[in-house]
Amino acid sequence: MATKKILIAGGAGFIGLHLCKRLLSDGNQVISVDNLSTGTNANVKFLSTFSNFSFHHQDVVEFFDFGYVDEIYNLACPASPSKYQKNPINTLRTSIRGTYNLLQLARKYKAKFLLASTSEIYGDPLVHPQAESYWGNVNPVGVRACYDEGKRAAEALTMDFYREYGLDVKIARVFNTYGPYMDPQDGRVVSNFITQALLNQPLTIYGCGEQTRSFQYIDDLIEGLILMMASSAGFTGPVNFGNPVEYKVLDLAKLILRLIPESKSTLIFKPLPSDDPKVRYPLITLAQEKLSWQPTVSLEEGLIKTITYFKQKLNLVN
Repeated sequence: MATKKILIAGGAGFIGLHLCKRLLSDGNQVISVDNLSTGTNANVKFLSTFSNFSFHHQDVVEFFDFGYVDEIYNLACPASPSKYQKNPINTLRTSIRGTYNLLQLARKYKAKFLLASTSEIYGDPLVHPQAESYWGNVNPVGVRACYDEGKRAAEALTMDFYREYGLDVKIARVFNTYGPYMDPQDGRVVSNFITQALLNQPLTIYGCGEQTRSFQYIDDLIEGLILMMASSAGFTGPVNFGNPVEYKVLDLAKLILRLIPESKSTLIFKPLPSDDPKVRYPLITLAQEKLSWQPTVSLEEGLIKTITYFKQKLNLVN
């Protein structure tokens, strides 16, 4: 298989690290760009052990050009509510201006382009489960709009470059993803619960815990993104990538406590944040039919691997 020169925006983040590692292991040359707002120098250092890896400390909001590339993966944008709401205007600029700059780069070099979009474009859905044909129920003036509407605009930009310039584009809608190398302070439910349980702190549940999510292990997502990028020209998506098994947040908390039997944590309940979705899990029929993709790692198996990593990260290994 011929090797490719691949640019990954957001390559120092959680998903970016795993994607870079996989593409480098396949023998490709990988250029990572990241402003390190949520990505880490530790991830860059880890990847730098590969001779065919290079890193540029670069904000995609500012146009750049490091030369010819065959493919561009756009993962650049904070994905945790606590992170993207911290600087909402910059979140919007990253999704819109950053995507525009990367699309222009793809157009210049006739590179394939993949946008890592999000299940958040469905908002607080009135249709359940969510298929790609559903347009969503998003509050355009709410506190989550900087991310939700930013990603919706990024999808629109991507499709307009396809229609106007014939660019080979792909849109992947990523549902909740977890695994090793997550930031323990990421602010999302899996990392929150594991960290709290390991530190014997109460597990914080918003609302009564009846809201549902799906949880996808990182290796399954990476396989899906690579298959999506490799799909034929003209197949743009969007395509859902997530685990079609629905879990209540309360049940997730109980499962994590069962997998960390030494934990002395209890559960505490707090009010739901504004615009927090009450139900969320994907239909993945399109991914199954067009890409022969579906997740293979069970939640319990993936959580065990993630807990092992968090114990090492938090220096809790005996």
